[in-house]
Amino acid sequence: MSDEHQPINNVAALANVSRFAQMVIMLQNRAPGLPGMGCFYGPAGLGKSTAGIFGTNKFNACHIQALPFGGTKKLLEMIVVELRVKPARTVSGLFDQAAYQLSITDRPLIIDEADQILSDKMIEAVRHLHDQTQVPVILMGEESLPQQLRRWERVSSRVLSWVAAEEATLQDVDLLAPIYAPRLTLGPDLKAALLAASRGSIRNVSTNLANVATTCAMKGVSRMSLAEWGGKPFHSGDAPMPRRGLAQGEGLAQVRRRSVA
Repeated sequence: MSDEHQPINNVAALANVSRFAQMVIMLQNRAPGLPGMGCFYGPAGLGKSTAGIFGTNKFNACHIQALPFGGTKKLLEMIVVELRVKPARTVSGLFDQAAYQLSITDRPLIIDEADQILSDKMIEAVRHLHDQTQVPVILMGEESLPQQLRRWERVSSRVLSWVAAEEATLQDVDLLAPIYAPRLTLGPDLKAALLAASRGSIRNVSTNLANVATTCAMKGVSRMSLAEWGGKPFHSGDAPMPRRGLAQGEGLAQVRRRSVA
């Protein structure tokens, strides 16, 4: 196996990528008469979008990222463009195009950031696409998405599979290390501390591994243990605390004037 394909294989083995792929396979192979919608949900940073992109490639899905503007027309237009069709001018025309193309191609439809389409018209358009095409339709969003979908019983009752993205594990750290810290040997203690500081976020794990790689490059070393890391903080996703003077209401201009004086 060449190094060129290694990152793809590592991403494929991430726990949340595997969970997402299993959901799509289950929806594709569901018994006749069963609904075919799925919901993949969890807090930001757990790798949901990575799982969605991998699933798009693996299953030749139609994958869009919903936007907080444009309404139903923009949503359908994005789907039609992703299906490589010149968009119609009207909402009804766009819907017909999307339904026809999904039906003849049998491609799953993945809508990332589905929290942005939680209005009556938009979510009903998605439901009708599912009903007319019978292709798997997967909604991806934040932790509260399942509860939000309860507002529309005709939608939530069609969700055959609710899958929660889980926090990163040490196995995920091992799989991401060759991607973000290639050709480096990282001590088990460093990996464990990095994972704990990352608070279960795949995004933070990736950022911290990249920071470790940068530190190793600056030091000219290919190995790093927790002791060698030297107590430097890891990235946790938290914003920095206010500086003392500004936290007390002192303006930045005042700080600058005082420092010049």
